[in-house]
Parts: sequence; C-alpha cells; structure tokens
Amino acid sequence: MTELATPPRQPRREFRNINPLSDLTTYRLPPAGIVSILHRISGALMFLLLPFIIWMFDTSVSSEISFARFKAAFNSGLGFVPGWFIKLVALALIWAYLHHFIAGLRHLYMDVNHHAVDKKTGNSTALATLFLSILLTVVLGAKLFGLY
Repeated sequence: MTELATPPRQPRREFRNINPLSDLTTYRLPPAGIVSILHRISGALMFLLLPFIIWMFDTSVSSEISFARFKAAFNSGLGFVPGWFIKLVALALIWAYLHHFIAGLRHLYMDVNHHAVDKKTGNSTALATLFLSILLTVVLGAKLFGLY
C-alpha cells in the first residue's frame, strides 16, 4: 500500500493576550476597531452626561429669563465653573452624539447590505465615520465658540 503524500503544514498564527502596561503603546487597531471602541465610549458619555443634557434642555425652554441665564452660563460661567468649560462639555456631547449617530448609520448600512461586510468596505466606512464625525464636530464647535 502506498502512502499518500501530505502537504507540509503552515505554521499557525499566534494569538496572544494584550498586556495593558507594555503592549498598548505599540498595538495597532484597524479603523473599524477604533470606531467600535469610540462608539461605545460615545454611548457611555451620552448616558453619563444625561443629567447635564436634561438641565440644558429644561433651562433653555422654561422661560425667557431662564434662557438668558442659560446663555450667561455659556458666556461667563456658572458658579465656580468657567464658561469655556461648559462649552467644552457641550462640545464633547456634540461629538458623542455625532459619532454615535454616524457609527449607528454605518452599522445599519452593513446590516442591510450583507455584501458590505468585507475588510475593504469596513475599513473605508470606518474612516468615513471618523472623518465625518470629526469634521462636523469642528464645524459645530466653531459655531459654539463664536468663530462664525
């Protein structure tokens, strides 16, 4: 009986755990991984700052006097908190909402188009998500800080 020749085996890829102290500075995530992590961070940020969002909405629609106080909080501050810090918190909320919304649209697009779940499309849609969220945040941040 003749022996069948078996092809030589290729070495298996090595998967290892990431050590946060030594590997995080050199570990490179693909853009889709960055978008995924930022999607979670933006959702958590919006959830944690929900009391601030409710305060902003309540203060802005209660009356004309409370709206003037709301504008004054953004311009000159509120108590010991300076106005620029309140604007930075609002800008973080703007980024969180925009990024979460655009990343959610990306996920919906991938769910609807089953053929769009390949590496090339995932990379390009992740880069588009990052670019759009940062661009829109810069535009709205410029408006928030009074640049136009």
